[in-house]
Amino acid sequence: MPMLTAEKLIIAFKKLTDFIANPDPEFKNLILSAPNSNAWFTVEEVEKALNALYKMLNEADLETWFKDIKVSDTPKKVGLILAGNIPVVGFHDVISVLATGNTALIKLSSSDDKLLPALLKQLMTIEPLLAERIVYVERLKDFDAVIATGSNNTSRYFEFYFSKVPNIIRKNRNSIAVLTGKESTAEIAMLGHDIFDYFGLGCRNVSKLYIPEDYDIKNFYEPLEPFQPIVNHFKYNNNYDYNKSIYLVNAATHYDNGFLLLKEDTNMASPLAVLYYERYQNLNEVQERLNQEAENIQCVVSNADLELNTTVLTPGQSQHPRLWDYADNVNTIAFLNGIKTPNR
Repeated sequence: MPMLTAEKLIIAFKKLTDFIANPDPEFKNLILSAPNSNAWFTVEEVEKALNALYKMLNEADLETWFKDIKVSDTPKKVGLILAGNIPVVGFHDVISVLATGNTALIKLSSSDDKLLPALLKQLMTIEPLLAERIVYVERLKDFDAVIATGSNNTSRYFEFYFSKVPNIIRKNRNSIAVLTGKESTAEIAMLGHDIFDYFGLGCRNVSKLYIPEDYDIKNFYEPLEPFQPIVNHFKYNNNYDYNKSIYLVNAATHYDNGFLLLKEDTNMASPLAVLYYERYQNLNEVQERLNQEAENIQCVVSNADLELNTTVLTPGQSQHPRLWDYADNVNTIAFLNGIKTPNR
């Protein structure tokens, strides 16, 4: 009986990038029609997400990733409750389950229930052995482990409901940028991608900015001008207008460049179309605060020399995770490889 092997999986994942680069007419139509199902999934943002997957699944990184992976010959059933905040955001969890030789019981998000199945359909065509390892469910049952992604509210339900099996429960997280004032115009422009890609809806999007005490906001705003067209998207513009009106009515001090509001605030999570900021006197204070908040931070974007318990990335890289850049800094592969064989 044919068995899944690391070699077969690497070939399958690599061949999927050929499809991403040259999709068939059916998948092209799916991309074009994506905004009809989810207005946030514009063609540009979907293509951006697919391009990130294309880069992630490069052969060298796949070879490196699989060095730490044991492809189980006794598949466990792993329930996946996927998010739908950005296109194909659950893809990494699915391929992690497949890479470890397990079976993915997939509960799709209603916000992203077409693109991901289409990609996985192609993956099953490339490697037919994966067909029995991908199962779509409306409700999870008969599972050996769970990876569930949701809000802080739903996570409490997940923690209760899945407490008796091995689990990874993901909550809300935000990403932070730390500026030193020495950034070039090009680096600030790259930071714009960390802020605006996917309209700022991802946990890897920057929602909070730390800037030096004497930092001139103009140096931050001017390089972001190329991102101005984002305000033409009606849902983003609704958020921008709403938050702007709240600040104006309440006479709250803020900066405004016509498509992004900056407000001084100690909170980490800002509303859509708003970036919170804090000024600092020395980087040690910032470093201490970020380490205290590590459980609420997905990643930090900075060129500063910071010693943090979270991933630090250069500007422009937050939405281009590599295969081993695990969500919430929890090694998904180690978790999956550690699931015990069930007694059935």
